[in-house]
Amino acid sequence: MTGSTGAPVVVGVGPSPQCTEVVRQAAREAAAHGRELVLLHAFNWQAAFEGESVAGTRAEADELISQAGAIAAEVEPEVSVSAEIVEGAPVAALTRRSESAFLLAIGDGGMAGCGDCVPADAPAVQLAARAGCPVLVVRRDPPVAGPVLIGVDGSASSRTALGFAFDCAARREARLLAVRIVEPGRADDGDDVLVEAVAEAGRRHPAVAAECHTVRGDPGTVLVEQSRSAQVALVGARGDEAWRGMLGAVSQTLLYHAPSPVIVVRGLTTTVPDGP
Repeated sequence: MTGSTGAPVVVGVGPSPQCTEVVRQAAREAAAHGRELVLLHAFNWQAAFEGESVAGTRAEADELISQAGAIAAEVEPEVSVSAEIVEGAPVAALTRRSESAFLLAIGDGGMAGCGDCVPADAPAVQLAARAGCPVLVVRRDPPVAGPVLIGVDGSASSRTALGFAFDCAARREARLLAVRIVEPGRADDGDDVLVEAVAEAGRRHPAVAAECHTVRGDPGTVLVEQSRSAQVALVGARGDEAWRGMLGAVSQTLLYHAPSPVIVVRGLTTTVPDGP
């Protein structure tokens, strides 16, 4: 089996039809990073007792886990898989579990096709704002075979996200596309900040081909457009203000509207440890 030393990839398992794609992508992430995959289902005991049969509801939870395990085994048969059924609300349970996870994967709940109607309390939004590790938000459709996209603004948060993006690109054997956006009306001091940041982060992964682009426009709009041809888009949780419980405007825009999967990078120090 793939080595599973260190924190696992944790995936939220529920009754949504989107869960199949979430488990598939989570299994691929676990395989790429040499991590164990943990299938987590939050079991609401209060709702179970209000139902006709507590045993039946628990049996449904077991069946969801069983189906998810079969999907993971089909996609990445060498990945070590374990399951956890815990009591409590899904967001609270996944937030707690994220404190000891390498990556948390969850479906977007259909928000990418929802326009401007995304509720602030949507599970993916809450987890991206509160989790203790990077959060992968999976879309309904499988990702395209494009580059790993990362938005870089020069902040400490974006530099940390850049290091994680290089690691993701290396694991995927993909090229990295680093984009810096200069908003209209603001002076542009040149590409030095972007080029230097990419060069520094890329030292750990010299085999990764990286491109640097500076674009004028609205940061969220530009990154959403660039994400259409990316296999995954990464962004720091909140620029220069990466406090727990908050999401910046750019990360929110990507989370709500990018057609590609999005990883909101949070809970990391300035360096990303090598996988096992």
